[in-house]
Amino acid sequence: MSTDLDTKLSAARTRLILDKPFLGALVLRLPMIAADPKWCKTTATDARAFYYNPNYMDGLTLDQTQFMLAHEALHCALSHFARREHRAKHRWDLACDLAINPLLVKDGLKPPPGALYLDQFDGLTAEEIYPAIADMDDETETLDQHLYDQENSSSGRGSGQGNSPPQQGGQSEAKSHINAIFSMNASNSPSQQEKQKAEPAPDRGGAPQPPPLSETEREQLSVQWQQRLAGAAQQALQAGKLGGGLARLVDHLLQPQLPWRMLLAKYMTAVSRDDYNYTRPSRREGQAIFPSLRGTQVDIVVALDTSGSVSVDEMREFMSEIDAIKGQVRARVTLHACDAELAEAGPWEFEPWEEFKLPDDLKGGGGTRFAPVFDWVHRRDRQPDLLVYFTDAEGEFPAQEPFYPVLWLVKGKAKVPWGQRVQLN
Repeated sequence: MSTDLDTKLSAARTRLILDKPFLGALVLRLPMIAADPKWCKTTATDARAFYYNPNYMDGLTLDQTQFMLAHEALHCALSHFARREHRAKHRWDLACDLAINPLLVKDGLKPPPGALYLDQFDGLTAEEIYPAIADMDDETETLDQHLYDQENSSSGRGSGQGNSPPQQGGQSEAKSHINAIFSMNASNSPSQQEKQKAEPAPDRGGAPQPPPLSETEREQLSVQWQQRLAGAAQQALQAGKLGGGLARLVDHLLQPQLPWRMLLAKYMTAVSRDDYNYTRPSRREGQAIFPSLRGTQVDIVVALDTSGSVSVDEMREFMSEIDAIKGQVRARVTLHACDAELAEAGPWEFEPWEEFKLPDDLKGGGGTRFAPVFDWVHRRDRQPDLLVYFTDAEGEFPAQEPFYPVLWLVKGKAKVPWGQRVQLN
């Protein structure tokens, strides 16, 4: 590595530590390794190190160098290497970059040419972005390389095929909106690209491409990076230098992430426990008073947010889980659909032995108000044992918490003012 490049990388890392301690603390956890340009076109990470092409880094400004260091560190800190699950690798890689880059831009960092960016995905997680880019052209590439998956070795997709922007062909709405090259440094970017093309650096050798993560490494690194994320956030908060977008993301990621199905079953089962009746026994049984079981039917109200934020498929999946549980706990379920007002065709009532399914005449699409459901409960002659609300929690809440338990099953990162919140994602 040349002295000038060594100095620039050190300066970029130092400036991040001083100005943006959250990102700086994460970047410090990644060793910087000069990679063989034959496989590393720009930068890359395998959650173990930061790999870079010296020729590419030579052409970046100090600000752009900071951006790439922080970009790779966030891939690791957000455990993108452990969250893909069943998703297609190429689209997942795009979603991860589209989730990270708006965070860095809003935090004041300057991206290099070729960084993917869409305003509409600001504040969303990779899981939320993934289904929204299904029609994105396969030729769209990430600027960097994500080396933690097995598919990397056999596929060039998502491997940073250079630092030129993806061409817009108008084949999809998402692709047509991609700002593949940021124009923040428009006067400098063309000259940098021309310089790289006209004066390519000699092949300096460098580290070979690392192997993908094993399952054991993936699990260990996921725990390590979560600990590093929490530590970096604590340092930044103490220094008063953690931006709002990053603060909300960290708060969301550090919440207990238990499967929502397990939590839903837990709460429904808890309210269904048989009551004990302490009536005095007959004289033949002696003077002691023992509890006797008194079986009851559980009364549950389920509300669906039909404002358009939750898809019909997600509603069906949610209702199938309710259906699987309600028979076991002898639950009678009353279903409401609500956007700004209650659905006119409701409510729908289901006995424990009846299939709990989505009504055919379900409509919605207006604004979001939660009060109509709670007002309906208030008007009837009894309180439910539990109210479950399936929503993105982006709407107007009632001012007062009811006396019965409320379980919010939330898609997204919005918070609720009261009740028990369960994360859907």
